[in-house]
Amino acid sequence: MPKTATKQAAGVSDAAVRAKTGRGWDEWFALLDKAGAVQWPHKQIAAHLHDDLGCPGWWSQMIANGYERERGLREKHEMPDGYQISRSKTVAAAVSAAYQAWHEKRQRKRWLTDADITIRKATPDKSLRITWVDGETTLEVLFYPKGEGKCQIVVQHNKLPDAKAGERSKAYWGEQLDRLKGLLEEAN
Repeated sequence: MPKTATKQAAGVSDAAVRAKTGRGWDEWFALLDKAGAVQWPHKQIAAHLHDDLGCPGWWSQMIANGYERERGLREKHEMPDGYQISRSKTVAAAVSAAYQAWHEKRQRKRWLTDADITIRKATPDKSLRITWVDGETTLEVLFYPKGEGKCQIVVQHNKLPDAKAGERSKAYWGEQLDRLKGLLEEAN
């Protein structure tokens, strides 16, 4: 028997879902169960939500993710192309300094244990798209200003093979971002 949604699924409250889509988790899940979505792949669930049930674009993905998690079709951090984790750190440094610490190989070697990455796309002081040293997983690194002389760095590691790799990656990025924070704040 399928689980019934509680006040929250996929980290989003029932009230937020209802405010943005006109229905709560239980209502969306009942419609998906009735359609037989428990047997469908993610893309088909999201398409049904959007095309047939009128769920707004981004929310159709969120509802599909929540449904898959609630029905045991997807684990935490699991995505269609593998597992995904993210870590973030706020540092007392300008966005430009944090970006350069990632972008410039010489600086990167001072704090990142595995510094031989491949930067595929760089948008100065905004983001980096990276192929990780294993050649198979990818990173998205985002930089956000947080007031005078502070910024937030977000690392999202994608296409990880399993949940254990996700947990190892989450711990690794926590340590690496702590090292980067120390380096950047020492320079200030």
